[in-house]
Amino acid sequence: MKENQYENFIRFMDHAAEIIGLPYDEYVSLRYPERELKVSLPLRMDDNSIQVFEGYRVQHSTLIGPGKGGIRFHKDVELDDVKALAAMMTFKCAMVNIPFGGAKGGIRVDVSKLSMNEKERLTRRYTSAILPLIGPDKDIPAPDVGTNPQIMNWIMDTYSMTKGYTVRSVVTGKDIEVGGSLGRNEATGKGIMFIILQLLKKMDMDITNTTIAIQGMGNVGSSAARSLYEAGAKIIAVSDVSGGLYNENGLDINDISAFLDQGRNLLSDYPQKPDDKRITNQELLATECDILIPAALQNQITSKNVDTVKAKIIVEGANGPISDRADAILYQRGVTVVPDILANSGGVIVSYCEWVQNIQAHMWSEKEVYATLERILRKAFNQAYKSSKEYECSMRYGAYIVALKKLTGTLKKRGLYP
Repeated sequence: MKENQYENFIRFMDHAAEIIGLPYDEYVSLRYPERELKVSLPLRMDDNSIQVFEGYRVQHSTLIGPGKGGIRFHKDVELDDVKALAAMMTFKCAMVNIPFGGAKGGIRVDVSKLSMNEKERLTRRYTSAILPLIGPDKDIPAPDVGTNPQIMNWIMDTYSMTKGYTVRSVVTGKDIEVGGSLGRNEATGKGIMFIILQLLKKMDMDITNTTIAIQGMGNVGSSAARSLYEAGAKIIAVSDVSGGLYNENGLDINDISAFLDQGRNLLSDYPQKPDDKRITNQELLATECDILIPAALQNQITSKNVDTVKAKIIVEGANGPISDRADAILYQRGVTVVPDILANSGGVIVSYCEWVQNIQAHMWSEKEVYATLERILRKAFNQAYKSSKEYECSMRYGAYIVALKKLTGTLKKRGLYP
């Protein structure tokens, strides 16, 4: 039976509140999303037939600022998953102290079966359907699984057409030509590298003697792999939807990345080196390594397979890759888990940089963007780490506690309307 992501989130939050003795009344509102929108999207296909797709946009909280969160095009998108991702974004933004709330959207569609024209029409129809919710001061979408800068460009253009003027700040993750930020595509992966370097420093470990396995070679996984490889780490295993590669002496990440960057290439088609071995995604999760980075989809490590995990450290590149039950088992075993709301927050931090640039009609250099990213992440990591030590809990709960204190502190100052 599939783990319910939103119930996972609630259990994480409830336990964090319990650790610090937070009264239920002070955080109960965070157990419920502010708004949930479900839309039907009739689409004329290229063969002139009509198909109807389901779409969602959920705003979990706008307590600290406008909603912020990606849009996912995937065949398995469900409302509970979107709710969970929106809630995690609320905590992610609070954890890293940027002025956004949490939101998320998605369409249940197998995007690989759509032509470019069909994708554009579906994106524009979806944008029109969620138009009452989004806006630069209300809710700002971004890319996620199955979407990319081009999808964001179409959302920005559709929104702008309804306003009668260009509104770049309505969405982030755009192409540079239409107001995107330098460094945005690599932001989440680069952020994972900054977090790992901070953690290794605390644990007195050297990046050049560290072995890493990465599940998922999409935007997040591949940029993390390149950043860590350039920093001197030994990447011994990587995978995508087609399977994975393993080499105990280290994979040639630059060569693999160059191959994957050519259109829609998959790892199963990669011309492996003599010492490379083909492995499955489950075998990758069970790889003996220092650091495991699950950077694919949610619910990858559950109570069913947690006993096979051999990594000493897990850094969550994806959102919700570890269930709450598996998380508890890993903590009991002494495995350090850096949670998603901290580990993969680089994307939303640079989205914040893009939003600020759009509002100011200004362009930052890549150096300025990465300096801001590293500064914010270093502070957030140290807060979560300190919190975990103070309350004698895992890094996950250390991070949740930091976010929960920020959110409930804001709620207390603002008061309860009416």
